[in-house]
Amino acid sequence: MTAPNPPVAATRPHSFTTHGVTIDDPYAWLKDPNYPDVKDPDILAYLEEENAYFEAVMAPHRPLVDRLYEEMKGRIKEDESSVPQKDGDWLYWTAFETGGQYRKWWRKPVAGGADELLLDETALAEGHEYFRLGAFAISNDARFLAYAIDDSGAERFEVRVKDLTTGEDLPDIIPGMLSDIVWTTDDSGFLYGVANDQWRTDNARFHRLGTPVADDVELFHEADEGYRVAVAETSARNWIVIATGDHNTSELYLLPANDPLATPLLVAARKEGREYDVDEHDGTLFIHTNDTDPQFRLVTASIETPGEWTELIAPSPHFYMTGVECYHDYFVVEGREDGLDRIAIHRYDAPATPEWIDFPEASYTAGLGDNPEYDMPVLRLGYESMVTPGTVYDYDVATRALTVLKVQVIPSGYDGGGYRTERLKIAARDGTPVPVSIVYPADFPKDSSRPLFLYAYGAYGHAIPPGFSTGRLSLLDRGFAYAIAHIRGGDDLGQQWYHDGKLEKRANSFTDFVDVANGLIADGWTSAGRIAIAGRSAGGELMGAVVNSDPQLWGAVIADVPFVDVLNTMLDADLPLTPGEWPEWGNPIEDKAAFDLIRSYSPYDQVRAQAYPPLFISGGLNDPRVTYWEPAKWAAKLRATKTDDNILLLKTNMGAGHGGKSGRFESLREGAEEHAFVLWQLGVDA
Repeated sequence: MTAPNPPVAATRPHSFTTHGVTIDDPYAWLKDPNYPDVKDPDILAYLEEENAYFEAVMAPHRPLVDRLYEEMKGRIKEDESSVPQKDGDWLYWTAFETGGQYRKWWRKPVAGGADELLLDETALAEGHEYFRLGAFAISNDARFLAYAIDDSGAERFEVRVKDLTTGEDLPDIIPGMLSDIVWTTDDSGFLYGVANDQWRTDNARFHRLGTPVADDVELFHEADEGYRVAVAETSARNWIVIATGDHNTSELYLLPANDPLATPLLVAARKEGREYDVDEHDGTLFIHTNDTDPQFRLVTASIETPGEWTELIAPSPHFYMTGVECYHDYFVVEGREDGLDRIAIHRYDAPATPEWIDFPEASYTAGLGDNPEYDMPVLRLGYESMVTPGTVYDYDVATRALTVLKVQVIPSGYDGGGYRTERLKIAARDGTPVPVSIVYPADFPKDSSRPLFLYAYGAYGHAIPPGFSTGRLSLLDRGFAYAIAHIRGGDDLGQQWYHDGKLEKRANSFTDFVDVANGLIADGWTSAGRIAIAGRSAGGELMGAVVNSDPQLWGAVIADVPFVDVLNTMLDADLPLTPGEWPEWGNPIEDKAAFDLIRSYSPYDQVRAQAYPPLFISGGLNDPRVTYWEPAKWAAKLRATKTDDNILLLKTNMGAGHGGKSGRFESLREGAEEHAFVLWQLGVDA
């Protein structure tokens, strides 16, 4: 069968000059000026042509895709349900039906009685190519449910309110919402935030049930276009939190939950580089902050004088404090000790003597689960590792006993004894040890003969936990090792680890990834050209950078919704996310040094005439985070510039956004396609 010819995108003259530098961008036309309303026939025709090429190239491999999909599907319990959790007089849980793409939300009285169906996602999704449930908030009296849906992938949610006593939706409908939902104490209404024309939530509003949305009261408005506003509530539900901030700085206000129209109480005015969040217990604020140290500390303040802070738990060089939650009799501190999750219970009368919850493995991920009530004698926890399926525990705070409530069921069978996991440390070129979590078959020979799959993200202080994946088993069972590189740019080892991979230190993320790969090669885990790599969003930027710098190392590359047109995006202040992204990447409009730095690594700008590895690139037409034209322009430029004959695929989801297709089985099929591409390109017996 003759392979189809790949599409060739037209080039159209376009250039711009910034800081005295003129840049030609002949694929700029792929950005529809009417975005998010993409209707340009030339653009749509090109994307459809690429999609047709994708389907044609993958057609001979559909049997493998189908086989992988069935494997992955066979590891999922189709009628999966969550462990019921008590909140007030009710037990709440979610459940899938066999064959169902989406969840149903249920409850029943604690005292006994029939199950009640609260929300049927499958029914809501009917007739839509995409569906996602956003905010889900039940009123304090358990009568009303406010929920938000997105049926395009554009992340512009519509709020609806359901009367759970009648099952009917109220006429209250709020379009364009982009926030959580918090009910007031008397359930007369709720707080939320809407996205402005630039898809930025710059407000907090109060909607009173039964009144026109046009009459909703704006309680807070943020003037800084780089900040985003969010709403939340304290654990005791007596205060509503209005938070504003960017990637570096935060500012919080408190409203009495029983008086949302009161003047907001400022906790502490914004100070560049200072982040904090707050919970409350018995009139005392518990404030988790990085004001003196990037490892964070815990301070307290009286609700009457919220800006006067007293240190309760000092920062530790070995423990990175990631969060604090208050309960009636104790508070919980979560964090990572040398990169591994830890949970500590602190008594209010002895806060300096924590009770650590111990877990059995050397590498794992663990954290608080769903704990909705303020008075929680038993805490719900979640735990997993790269070899241990997801496990739900109850932890008795008084007896310190862990009780297993549920272990993830794998219907097709799973024997954890057939796999091994380790936590490695590989030196980066500047001598910094980079942690690597790796899982592999028990009989894996470290003789450089086997393929390896390497994943990373490395941005926004987002850590990648060493968790369990049923999809990953399809690679392990074909002889792969699977590694996660905890590179700088994430906060895997603390906030300083994040700072060491952003702004002027951004290149550390890229070189860490390359150095981890070379270290794994040196230790016999694999060999050059036998490594498949993957990253999405900012992790897709990582993919773009390392295929430019070290293309010979990679045998296959998966770049999902990749942030690759970095310079153009950061120069466009009208794009929804750009002003809020400058603290992460730099502002190339005002700062020539930032312009030069971003240009030096922006994957699209650094495409060059050289051999590139096989590439599988994806995008979403409705994606508001990484706009569709970034992967499209990158793919077009790569096709026109690269000197090899390796396959390059661009797949654009025409009815989805940043997360790809919705529905658990559609998501599995996309994963199966990517795995099939990897097996095909690495020549692994499927």
